[in-house]
Amino acid sequence: MTVKQFLAGPIGTNCYLLINEKTKEAVIVDPASCPDYMMNYIKTEEIKLKAVLLTHAHFDHIMGIDDVLNKYGKMPVYVHEADKPMLEDPQQNMTMSCGFPYAYKGAQAVQDGQVLSLIGYEFKVLHTPGHTPGGCCYYIASEHVLISGDTLFQQSIGRTDFPGGSMSDLVRAVKEKLMVLPEDTVVYPGHMGTTTIADEKRMNPFL
Repeated sequence: MTVKQFLAGPIGTNCYLLINEKTKEAVIVDPASCPDYMMNYIKTEEIKLKAVLLTHAHFDHIMGIDDVLNKYGKMPVYVHEADKPMLEDPQQNMTMSCGFPYAYKGAQAVQDGQVLSLIGYEFKVLHTPGHTPGGCCYYIASEHVLISGDTLFQQSIGRTDFPGGSMSDLVRAVKEKLMVLPEDTVVYPGHMGTTTIADEKRMNPFL
């Protein structure tokens, strides 16, 4: 698996393409927008997008969904069941307050522990509430890859001062769901740089 990172959207969200090198099939994670340089990469590398994965439904992770679907065709969009109402409500997902009200109502709800078989890999859903009620991570065990969204950052964790946030829930989820993963797991967060489970065990002050 190749993981390609693109900065997208109004506050520099990490949007990822997770690519099967053999088939050129890919999933896109948290399309905050659909920037030209990402579209050029998809075209040049002949990437075939098969699904959209959302780690949560805040404005800076969702506003490019329609652009992706309009450009690359109909495909499933996945979000944790607890964040589906947020995705469908511009007030809750905070796009209203940004001046660009946006909602997406066609997503498929996923649950904790569910495994999505996509592009030749198994994506396990890890529900990690705290940043949002339905915040989740996607763990690809065979590739030692964790897509952590705004749950876990490099030496930090997500903010919890938005509606529905909970510091105690977030810290508990990180400790119980993420810190038990193999230490060589590479963590791809929603903002900032990549890290590993081993490094976060040693250096994350919130843990």
